[in-house]
Order: sequence, then C-alpha cells, then structure tokens
Amino acid sequence: MVAPVLPGAEPFTHDGDARGVLVLHGFTGNPQSMRPLAQAVAAEGYTVELPLLPGHGTALEDMIPTRWSDYVAAAEAAYSDLARRCDAVAVVALSMGATLACRLAEHHPEIVGMVVVNPFVDPPAESFREVLQGILDTGTEVAPGVGSDIAKEGSVELAYLGSPIEAALSLFAGIDEVAAELGRITCPVLLLSSRQDHVVPSSSGDVLVEKVSGPIERVWLERSYHVATLDYDAELVVSRTVEFVGDVLSSASAGGMVAGTAG
Repeated sequence: MVAPVLPGAEPFTHDGDARGVLVLHGFTGNPQSMRPLAQAVAAEGYTVELPLLPGHGTALEDMIPTRWSDYVAAAEAAYSDLARRCDAVAVVALSMGATLACRLAEHHPEIVGMVVVNPFVDPPAESFREVLQGILDTGTEVAPGVGSDIAKEGSVELAYLGSPIEAALSLFAGIDEVAAELGRITCPVLLLSSRQDHVVPSSSGDVLVEKVSGPIERVWLERSYHVATLDYDAELVVSRTVEFVGDVLSSASAGGMVAGTAG
C-alpha cells in the first residue's frame, strides 16, 4: 500500500538563490520535525529542499519493506538535483538524516558544510541486533516506536508509533559503512548534541568528533531530548544553524564557487 501523505508531513521546497541547503529528517519521522528549521534557512534566501524519505510520512505499513538503500537513493537524488541548480550546497540533518548527510559528505567532498543534530553514526552493538533479529524471526515485523523523544510538554513529533525491524537492521548495516568512512569528511561540521537523548546516545556524537577530518564545532543542548528541532532548544538550533550555513556558503561564494542567482 501507499497511503496518502499525513497532513504536516509533506516535503518542503523553496526556490532561492544559487546557494543550496539540503535538509533531511530521521528514521520513522518526516519533514514535520525539520520544517521550522528548513523554513528559517529558506527565509535567508537560500534554495532549500526537505524531501520525504521513502516509506515515511504516510502509514507504517509503507515503511516495512523499505531499506537503507532506499533512503540513500532518495538523499542522493535530492542532493544531485539541488547541486545541479545551485553552485554550493550545505546539508542540515537530524538523527538518521544525519547518517545520510555524513554519507553524502563522504562521497561528495564539494559539500561546503554540514549541520547534524544528534547524529546516528555509532554502530549499534551486535547483541542488540541479535535481539531484534530474534524478534523478527518470530514473525513480528514492528518494534515499539522511537519517535517524539521531546522534553517540551505539548510538543509532538509526527512520527510512526512503531519501528519496522528489518528496516532498522538495514539502517544499522548502513551505519557500519558510514562509520568506517567518517575520516573522508573534510567539510566544516556543526554538531548539535542533546545531553539527554533516549534514542541516540551522545556517544554517537563523540564518534563523529573523533573521526571526521575537517573542522568540527560541538554545541551542547542542555534542555532537549532527541528531537531537539521541536524541543526547548529549538531557537538555539535555528540560530546556530542559520549562522553556520551563512558562514560556509559565504565562504564558498568568496572563493568563487557561487555566482549569480538561480534562474
């Protein structure tokens, strides 16, 4: 089945100048969690794309057959389209979206910068994967959901209530590949890490700090959980992201990479 897109989960696009920003959401989530951030970046005049990843934002049943390769293909397609229209591109991402962002940066050294919020780049333990595989082997396809980990009362992520197990295991295999190549990332990175995260431990950010080859700045989010883009520190996330994206895209422009505006 392919259910209709949930209200609020629609992809976001903004045609701005020749500077591009790709925004990516997380596992079982959708553009709703990143829309305020994407809109804030768009307000600066950039060309922005926030795609809806395969199987997300409709019905949980649509996500069950999807795999890491599907998410990678969608991220690559969105990046290629943006890069075709723009002279320089930065990437902004949350959780699994940040896993995809890191993979893009590993394979596209021309990316001028990357903002990652609570990135999932530390491979899960084999024992955890074995537990999930055991559950899957019993015929159970869906585990409890990991969405809407938010400290702020009344703020809710429009995420699925369950997590497709086989899709998750596929994601973990993808993280293995991404983690092994983090040293290929040479662009500037802004890492936004929640002190308390019940989905991806902050040690995942430690891995990024340790392994990337380019400059990295880490900002701690003291009051937010995993979905910090909708949490108490949302304004800080927006302000630091807008500042960082402006810096890296301006540097690219000063270096002669950006000229004119997109027609």
